[in-house]
Amino acid sequence: MTRYSKIFEFLYPIVAILAAVEAYSVWNTDRNRAYLFVFFFVVAVGMFFFRRHYRKKFEQRK
Repeated sequence: MTRYSKIFEFLYPIVAILAAVEAYSVWNTDRNRAYLFVFFFVVAVGMFFFRRHYRKKFEQRK
């Protein structure tokens, strides 16, 4: 179970990087779409730290 948690945990930074690149590339053409990708970036970074915190907490409890 923790192996899958670790894999999915490190997919969030990849999603965050892709969202940041996409937001940067469409910033001057479509500002609303860029804001959507900035939102995805913030959520992905938050989920990374959230999942990492609870995975470590779960491992300590074992």
